Amino acid sequence: MPVRINPTRMNLINVKKNIKVASKGHDLLKRKREVLVVEFMKLLKLSGADRDYLDKVLKRAYSVTAMSSAYAGDFELNAAASNMQESTKVEITIKNVMGVKVPEISATTAEPAPPEYWIMGTGAAVDDVDESFAEVKKAVLEMVKREQGLKRLVLEIEKTKRRVNALEYVLVPRLEFQSGYIKMRLEEMERDTFSALKHVKRRISK
Repeated sequence: MPVRINPTRMNLINVKKNIKVASKGHDLLKRKREVLVVEFMKLLKLSGADRDYLDKVLKRAYSVTAMSSAYAGDFELNAAASNMQESTKVEITIKNVMGVKVPEISATTAEPAPPEYWIMGTGAAVDDVDESFAEVKKAVLEMVKREQGLKRLVLEIEKTKRRVNALEYVLVPRLEFQSGYIKMRLEEMERDTFSALKHVKRRISK
């Protein structure tokens, strides 16, 4: 490992300070990585539950739609669909997890107006379809929130891991090597100085 540093006591002091700072930063980053991994595993578990729930509400929604179509007819379902809101406004807030901005997504639509019944006894079937797909919409938003949080946490975990490895396997070993090199050179200089003084003292005594 090449060393490009003057072997002085001041440089030795500075290198030792840098080792302390780097070691402290390494410990902090390791703790951050551990917290991020815990949060990731928590979100991953919730994400799996969200996917299972989405599958469940989708199956129910399609089942309700099929029954409503048989009961009320496709005409009323199509008429109701043409009057439904095409998009849903969402509100995005930010949750901070160890410096990682994880999005929190929630729907902000107002409560829907009571359904209009075109034919006596058939409006309830259409309303069931509307409620079923409203549950699907909520499940999709929840899953998107988890997925975005997982994506950001993965990126931050990888970034933190690279920093930990850089400190542990590159910077700290290099600083420790420099510290050892300076100590060795200072000891050699002290021995040379001591030998020179002894030689001068012998010559003076003669």
